[in-house]
Amino acid sequence: MTSKTLKVEGMSCHHCTEAVTRAVRALRGVQQVEVSLEKKSADVRYDESVLAEAELAAAIEGEGYTVVR
Repeated sequence: MTSKTLKVEGMSCHHCTEAVTRAVRALRGVQQVEVSLEKKSADVRYDESVLAEAELAAAIEGEGYTVVR
């Protein structure tokens, strides 16, 4: 398992954190996700043999937020 913190721009409320959480949690290989509005981040624990970091970012960006790389 790999743990990664992604910086997420554009979140402004609880609904935003829930949208990011749902999008990431839906991906195959994700074991855990914690999204913080205050830190503007998503901490993700996932199986890197099943899921690439770029796929995590694409899921978040698909919800309308920006992943800062």
